[in-house]
Order: sequence, then structure tokens, then C-alpha cells
Amino acid sequence: MSDHAKPAHQPLTFRRYKDGDAKPLSWQQEIFDADHTHKCPTYIQSTPPCQGSCPAGEDIRGYLNIVRGIEKPPAGVPWQEYAWRRLTEANPLPSVMGRVCPAPCESGCNRNQVEDFVGINSVEHFLGEWAIEKQLAFVKPATRSGKTVAVIGGGPAGLSAAYQLALRGHDVTIFDERAELGGMMRYGIPGFRTPRQVLDAEIGRILDLGVTARMNTRIGRDITLDQIKADFDAVFLGLGAQSGRALPVPGAEAPNCVTATAFLKAFNDGRMAHVGKRVVVIGGGDTSIDVATVARRLGHIDQLHESDRPENAMAAGTGFAAHDAAVLSRRQGAEVTLTSIFAVEKMQASKHEVEHALSEGITIRGGLAPLAVLVGADGRATGLRLIRCEARIAGGKLDVKHIAGTEEDIEADLIVSAIGQAVDFSGLEQLDNGRGAITTDKNYQVQGQAGMFCGGDVIRPHLLTTAIGHGAIAADGIDKHLRGLAQDKRPKVDVHSFDLMRKMVEKGLKITAITEPIHGTDKSTGAVHNFDNRSDRYVIPHKSLFLGHFNYTERNKRQVVSLTADEALNNFEERLIPLLEAKAQAEAKRCMSCGQCFECDNCVVYCPQTAVFKVPKAKATTGRYVDTDYNKCVGCHICADVCPTGYIQMGLGE
Repeated sequence: MSDHAKPAHQPLTFRRYKDGDAKPLSWQQEIFDADHTHKCPTYIQSTPPCQGSCPAGEDIRGYLNIVRGIEKPPAGVPWQEYAWRRLTEANPLPSVMGRVCPAPCESGCNRNQVEDFVGINSVEHFLGEWAIEKQLAFVKPATRSGKTVAVIGGGPAGLSAAYQLALRGHDVTIFDERAELGGMMRYGIPGFRTPRQVLDAEIGRILDLGVTARMNTRIGRDITLDQIKADFDAVFLGLGAQSGRALPVPGAEAPNCVTATAFLKAFNDGRMAHVGKRVVVIGGGDTSIDVATVARRLGHIDQLHESDRPENAMAAGTGFAAHDAAVLSRRQGAEVTLTSIFAVEKMQASKHEVEHALSEGITIRGGLAPLAVLVGADGRATGLRLIRCEARIAGGKLDVKHIAGTEEDIEADLIVSAIGQAVDFSGLEQLDNGRGAITTDKNYQVQGQAGMFCGGDVIRPHLLTTAIGHGAIAADGIDKHLRGLAQDKRPKVDVHSFDLMRKMVEKGLKITAITEPIHGTDKSTGAVHNFDNRSDRYVIPHKSLFLGHFNYTERNKRQVVSLTADEALNNFEERLIPLLEAKAQAEAKRCMSCGQCFECDNCVVYCPQTAVFKVPKAKATTGRYVDTDYNKCVGCHICADVCPTGYIQMGLGE
């Protein structure tokens, strides 16, 4: 084809530059033109990093804004109850988790860039206690679905799934091999960290939704999985990891070398009244701290008989009358040593729990790896041989290097392995993927098993809060399965986000059909002018906030009862005192409401064109507080610069 036969160049239907412009200007000239720009403010709801770091996906910013008084409850509802109900949409056990969760939300909190994180855990604790005191109950669904779900395991994952499914109107039955519900919350964590009356109150609330519990029933022994699949429309597996891992060293089969799960279960069952004079715990996580602090409280007795040895109390089916009688002997403190392959400052245990353990006289030594259990002529362990080491996690794998010539022995009457837990697949061997877990998809549906879902430690051992999050996500999947719907792709940021539409309904505002877009419009009554909710895909970093707005404000800390070594002996009282109401509100006010307007008025005050204005009170709600007159706006970007929360971003016109 000749040159003159080529078709004429067609102009583009949209161009940013004029014809003849071959090169773009520098970005400064491109964006800014004297006192205005082609960009104008947009209102972007984002996920705050506290919520993005919460394994249960709690709407943390939401309930903190309620506690501080920014988001108002509906008429007749106390703010405490409204905040608790927002919190329990994700987590039905706030009083328990407010005590024992290591709070990754606080590590992620953007307030750390100012002075210190917001005490999220302490506000959750306060709300949980208030709800128990006022005997609040969950609201039962108005209709029943007629569908049945079996939940296997009554730990945090199973209870969470049962709760979410019951709210959706399904009939739920929990099967558990123990005498009481709670899983590791009851049989693992000691009562001075999770008071049993608190645990019972929060579990009872779930059962009151109509959930049935069949206790002392083990799947594979008392009833088969095939029978359950035949009797129920769907199944949730929350088996938990309640089998401890023994030390992988020679001599670990000694009777007084036990696992942390066996130790804690014997204590929580009331079967163990004392430990030996010298106790060595190997671990570094919160479970190892629990073992060490329990051992410190139990101590040892001065007249020890063969039947009184602590390992006898841990043997299944063993009578313990002699062990109980031994308590009449004079109780003395135990020498407790906790060792970890990691340096003390790098241990996985919560920092404050480590501090408590040290104050109670527990010796914590890092950088030590076990080599062998030393065994005496009677076959019992007499000590533990260790070696200095350097441990690190590289590429997701643990790398431990021993330092030759640094071996040492520590005497011990009782050795407790707290190096991890495993799932007991007895009777359910067909579910084991060969790695001690169950393989699932993103909705936690068991691979190749439609209608069977799972969560918690059976996927991967992690936090109690993680198990609660798994239960909620799996319940979503089960509900879709029961309703014959396809399993949706889970959002990138999988959390319970603030719902502007629900807030507008509470306000009594009329909203347009849900089929209309709620972003990029000034016509819909169901949207903030040019609003977009990106909570499902965007976690807002501290660099997007105007941190200069926030003054130094000291954290309102809960009172913690610190004990000395002598005071810890035989002291099983709770150590954590909840915040008073005024302190809880003051702490909530430290929240920076990252990614959502908290009604500071900066944008209205500083806009030189009076383009940003308050939404009339009759039409305003949380998340719908300010608007922009784009006929006045010149895109000077001052509103975005002074927005403390990063809610205002410059984007219109791109």
C-alpha cells in the first residue's frame, strides 16, 4: 500500500493533551497549574490497619467511634450495647478475647507513629464485661431455614461458626468429646487468664440462639463422620490441635517429660495440685508462658510420695486422691526455667506476658536448643541438655544453627514441651492431607467435599482469634451452600467493614435501589458525593494520614496485678482489671479513625473556596458528614492535606 493510500489519522475520543503536544509536562506542571488542578477531592472509605491485622476482621474503628461518641446509636439503644453489637458481628467472645488475644491489631495501629497504639484490647474487654453485667443476649433470627449443620468441635472456631450459622436461621448441633464447651479456651488457657464464669457466660449466649450441644461425643468413636454427613445438610470441622508435640530428642519418652497440652489440661481439670521443685519448659510462645506461670503458682510439696508425682495426675483415667491429699503438705515455690531457641526479645509470646513471668521469678533464657533429656536409673528425667544456638526463619522455614562446644545441663524434676500442637485425626484419618492438616479452598471448604467446611488449628495452628475468623468465613460458605448459591471469591481484605447503607437506614433516610452505584455520583441518595468504599481491597497506611493533627496523648492502660515470686505461689486470682467507663471512652478517643471521616471539620474550615460543606444534619450520618460543591472547587488539594484520617483523596478528573 502506498503512503497516500493509508487511512487518515483518527483523533482519539478522549485526550488529556491538545493536538500537537508530543511530550507531557513534568508531573508538577501536569498536576498543578497555579492555584488549581484538574484533580478534585473524593471520599474514600478504606480499611484501617488495626482491622486489617485482626484475624477475626472486627470492625474496630466502628466500635471505637461508637464508644468515643462520634457514631450515634439508634434511639433508645445505649452506646455500650450498640458498640458491643458492632463488635460481636465478627467476634461473639469479646470478654475472653479482650483478655487473652495478643492483639495483632495494636501492632498494626497507625497511632504507633504518633506515640503509642490505641488500647483496642482493653476497650473490647470493657465492652465484653459490660454486656455480661447487663446480661445482653444475641437477637434470634425471625425465620428458620429448616437446614441443619453439624459442628464438630466446641472450641473458638466451632463456636464462631455455630454462632454465625444460628444467626442465619440454621439449626446447629455442636459435637465435642469433652464434658464442656470451650476447647483450648477452657482446657488450655488457665483460669486466672480466662475466668470460667466469663467463658460460660459468652458460650451460654451462643447456645441461647438455639444451638444444641452433644458433649462427650467423639467423631470416629461414638458416631461416624459418614453418619453425620447423612444426618445433616452441611458439616463444619473445628477439630482443634489439642495433641501436644513431644520433644524430638533422645530420652523424651521419660514419664516426667510431658507436653504442654497434657500439663494444662490436667491443671484445668483440677487433677494436678503441684509440680516438682525444678521445672523446665521448652517453647517461647504464649502456651509456654501459661505453663511456666501455672507451675510457679502450683509449686512443690515437701513430702513427696510416688503416687504424688505430677505426671501421674496427667495420665488419663488415673485416680488422684493421693495427689489431692498431698496438698496438705507444706507448699513451696518451684524453680521454673523457660527456654527458647529464639532470643528472649524475639520470642512469639506476648511482651506483657513475658514481663509478668519475669516479675514472678520465672527464669527465661533464649538462644538455647534441646539436645537430650537426661534419664536416671529409674527411667525418670533428671535434667535437660541444651546447646547455644542461632535461630531464624528464612523463606518460611525455621533454620537453627548449633554453636559447638556450648552444651550445658539443667536439672529438672518435670520437663514440659511447649513446642507446638497437632490435630488428633483418630477416626478421621481420611481427612489428613499428610501434613497434619486439612486442605481447603479460600472459603475453607474441604477439597473435594462439597458441603464440608473447616477452620481453626485444623487448617493451621494459630491464634484463638484466627480460629474465630475462620469460623465466620466458613459460615458464609456454608450458608451459600445451603441456599444453593455459588461460592464467591473472598475479598482481598476480608473484614467486617462499616456499612454506610445500613447507617442511612438507621437514620431513617430513603436510599435508592441497591442496583444503583453508590460511588462516583451526585444523583443517588444512597451515596456521598463521589464516595467509594474500598475497604475490601485497600488498607490505609500512616503516610496517607495528616499525623500533625494528633497531639501526644498517653495510653489509658488497664491495671495489671503484678506478683512477685512469693506472691505468685498459690495465687489463682485474675490479674487483668478492666478499664472504667470514662477511661474506656478516653482510650477510644485516641483512635485516629484511619480511612473514615471522624468529623473534625478541618476540610470545611480550611477550604479557601468554601467548596467543602457539611451535609445538612437531617441528612448526615457517620460516613456522610461532608460534601463538595464542584462548581466552586478549584482542586487546590488543601482539604486532602489537612484530612487527619486520609478519608479525602485527590482523584476526581483522573
